Amino acid sequence: MASRGTTETSKLKQNLEEQLDRLMQQLQDLEECREELDADEYEETKKETLEQLSEFNDSLKKIMSGDMTLVDELSGMQLAIQAAISQAFKTPEVIRMFAKKQPRQLRTRLAEMDRDLMVGKLPRDLYTQQKLEILTALRKLGEKLTGDDEMFLSSNAGTALSQFERVSTDLGSGDKVFALASVEVEKAKQ
Repeated sequence: MASRGTTETSKLKQNLEEQLDRLMQQLQDLEECREELDADEYEETKKETLEQLSEFNDSLKKIMSGDMTLVDELSGMQLAIQAAISQAFKTPEVIRMFAKKQPRQLRTRLAEMDRDLMVGKLPRDLYTQQKLEILTALRKLGEKLTGDDEMFLSSNAGTALSQFERVSTDLGSGDKVFALASVEVEKAKQ
């Protein structure tokens, strides 16, 4: 387990350095292209980049203060629930919204799926799978589900979603589940 934490720490450090380099390059490019941009576009882009730097700084502070550890939150948890998440959630979009704690976007996606099913644009089996994922994610985010949604979940939930529910409840901390879901989003992007 110690070697796993070392590898994770090394990867985190590399990612942080790359992110910092990217943000610094973005600021440099912005300054070099300043003459080509109108004043509003320049100010807006610079403001966005500075906000990203501020968020990056906040993340670094959190890591340095000990609020975020790799071995405790990733290694042990990853071994326990990685299979459950990868089997329970097959839709990268749902994983992403869950990891970013976006219940409103999940509900919007569910409404779009309801519409697509009604007009024949979405097959019933795909609709059922994605609706299960979204409802499970909403429940884990602490959102209140309707009686119909609860019935849909109980009658359609498979073993993978049940295992995810059980394991993530056993972990206790939703933040740990979100951290692992973030890892799964990154894997899905690759």
